[in-house]
Amino acid sequence: MFDPALLRTFVAVADTLSFTRAAETLGVSQPTVSQQVRRLEKAAGRILIARDTLAVQLTDNGDAMLGFARTILAAHDEAAAYFEGSAMRGRLRFGV
Repeated sequence: MFDPALLRTFVAVADTLSFTRAAETLGVSQPTVSQQVRRLEKAAGRILIARDTLAVQLTDNGDAMLGFARTILAAHDEAAAYFEGSAMRGRLRFGV
């Protein structure tokens, strides 16, 4: 349901409390970060981040999403690591 790329962007914003620093961390532009957060908010149907010219703050829904995002990303990374490994099957016998 939620794109892992959008979740990673959201977590970066939540960790830095800055769209600019999140962009630097992710190696993308600040407008890209803003767009991805808006897309996640649209997918969730809730405002996740309260922003103004001086501060970035998570809403109550943003706090909840942060916990879910970390769990989803951990599971995603674990699955990716599992399937990146060798797919060897069968028995391996060594003879001396």
